[in-house]
Amino acid sequence: MGDAGRAAPPIPLTPSAGGAATQRPRSRGGGQRERIAVAIAIAIAGVAAIALTTAATAAAAPAPAPAAAAPGPTMRVGSKQFTEGVILGEIVTEVGLAAGARAEHRAQLGGTRILWTALVGGEIDAYVEYTGTIALEILPDAHLPRGDLAALRAALHARGLGVIGPLGFQNTYALGMREDRAAALGIRTISDLAGHPDLVLGLSSEFLDREDGWPGLAARYALPHGDVRGLVHDLAYRALDAGQIDVTDLYTTDAEIARYHLRVLDDDRGYFPDYDAILVYREAWAAGAPAVVAALQRLVGAISPADMIAMNAAARLDGVPEIEVAGGFVRDHLGLTARRHSPGLAARLWARTREHLWLVGLSLVLAIAAALPLGIAAARHRVLGQVVLAAVGVLQTVPSLALLVLMIPLLGIGGAPAVAAMFAYSLLPIVRTTHAGLTGIAPGLLESADVLGLSRRARLWRVELPLASPAILAGIKTAAVLSVGTATIGALVGAGGYGQTILTGIRLDDTRLIMEGALPAAALAIAVQALFEGIERLVVPRGLRLRPEA
Repeated sequence: MGDAGRAAPPIPLTPSAGGAATQRPRSRGGGQRERIAVAIAIAIAGVAAIALTTAATAAAAPAPAPAAAAPGPTMRVGSKQFTEGVILGEIVTEVGLAAGARAEHRAQLGGTRILWTALVGGEIDAYVEYTGTIALEILPDAHLPRGDLAALRAALHARGLGVIGPLGFQNTYALGMREDRAAALGIRTISDLAGHPDLVLGLSSEFLDREDGWPGLAARYALPHGDVRGLVHDLAYRALDAGQIDVTDLYTTDAEIARYHLRVLDDDRGYFPDYDAILVYREAWAAGAPAVVAALQRLVGAISPADMIAMNAAARLDGVPEIEVAGGFVRDHLGLTARRHSPGLAARLWARTREHLWLVGLSLVLAIAAALPLGIAAARHRVLGQVVLAAVGVLQTVPSLALLVLMIPLLGIGGAPAVAAMFAYSLLPIVRTTHAGLTGIAPGLLESADVLGLSRRARLWRVELPLASPAILAGIKTAAVLSVGTATIGALVGAGGYGQTILTGIRLDDTRLIMEGALPAAALAIAVQALFEGIERLVVPRGLRLRPEA
C-alpha cells in the first residue's frame, strides 16, 4: 500500500495560554499511543512473571518444607482456624506422607461451615471435626441421637463421607471465668450466671451464632445478659485476664485454662453434647487411597486429653511451631519420622511474598481490563455512566469479609475467591478516575481533534487517553495499593499471602509473627506506589506533569 493508505501519525495536542490547541512536534520518544502500549505491556509482563514464578514453585507454597513428591495418591488435609485444628491437621498430614500419599495441609481455612463446604465440594479430602458440631451445627435436620456414633456414621455415609475415630479425646464447649472473680461472686455453675445480669460476656464469633452455641444456651439457662460481645477466641483470654470481660466460652483442651487460672463452670443442665474428635474424609477419595486410610486408622484412640492439652500448650504458650509439635507427636507416639519441618524466616517471607504478589497482580490486571472499558463507556454515555458508577460504588460498600464468604459457594476456597473479591474492590477507583479524566478534558481540545479529521478511535488513543492518563494512573495506583492491604483477607480462605502470617500471629498471640506479616505488607504497598510513580513518568506526557511556573 502507498502512503495514502497508512494511518495518520499521532498528533500530540498541547493547550495554549488562551485555551486553544496547538500542534506540537512529535517527541523523539514516540507518540502517546506507543507510550500507553509500552506501559500496559510492562504491567502485563510483570504480572505474568509473578504468575510464572508462583506456578513454578507452587509445590512448596501450601506447606513449609514439604517432602519430595511420592508416587502415591494425593491427599488434601484441611484445618480450622484455631491452634488445635492446625496441630491435628499437621498430624494427619504426617501420617499420610508416611503412608506414601502426596499430602498437603491447607491450614487455617476458616470456621466450621467453610471446612464442611470445602470437604463436600471436593476441595479437601479430610479434616478433623467434632461429633457434637456435626450433630447440632452441620446436620441439625438429621436429628441424630445424642452420643450415637453409629447413627452419625450412617448420616455421613449417606453424604459420601467416612469417619475415622474417635481419636481419643473430647474438646467440649464450656463457659469460664477468672477463678478469683468467680469465687468472689460464688459462681460455680452456668445456672449461677442468671443471678448476675451485670456480668460482661465476651464470646467467640462462631459460638454466638452456632446451633449449639449462645442462642440455645441462653434459652436453656434463661440467661438475661444483654452485654454480649463477639471476639476472636484466642483474644478472649487476654480480655478475660485484663478484666475487660467476665465470662467467655472455652474449649476444654485449651492450655490457657490452667495458665490464666480459670474456673470452668459446670454445665449443670447438660446443654453441651459430647465433642469427640474424629477424622471425616471423602469416601470417593478413600476408594483410591486404601493404604492411606488404613494408616490413618492408627490415630483411633491415639491422642489422650492430656496429650492434646500438652500440644496446645507447646504451640500457644511455648511458641513451638505447630508443624514441629505434630512432628514430635508422630515420632513419640506413632514411631514415625517427621517429614516436614518449620522453614526459616527467609523461606517464609519468600513464600508469602510470592503468594501476595500473585493475588495482587492477577486481581489488578483483571480489574484494569474490566474497569478501563467501563470508564470509557461511562464517559461517552451519560445515562450508562450513572448506572456504571452507581453499580461499582454499591459494590464497594459490601464488607470485604462478607464478599469473600459469598464467593466461596461459587469459586470454592483458595486464591479464586480472594482474587474475585479484590477485583471487585479495584473497580471503583479505576472506573471513577477514568470517567473523571475523560470528562474533564477541555472541549476546545476535543474540537481541535475533530477539525484535524481524527476518527473517534484515533481521538481516544491519541488525544483523550494521553490527556486523561494522570487521572487514570492515579486510580490504578490507588487500586493497587489498596489491593496490597485487601489481599491479607485471602488468608481466611486459604489463599496465603502475608495475611496467613498475620492470622497465625493473632491466633498464637505472637506480636513477632504479626509484624512479620504486617511490615512486609506495608513495604510492598510503598514499593507498589513507587512503581506506579515510575510508570506515570513513562506514560503521562511531560507537559501534563510539569507544574506551571509562578
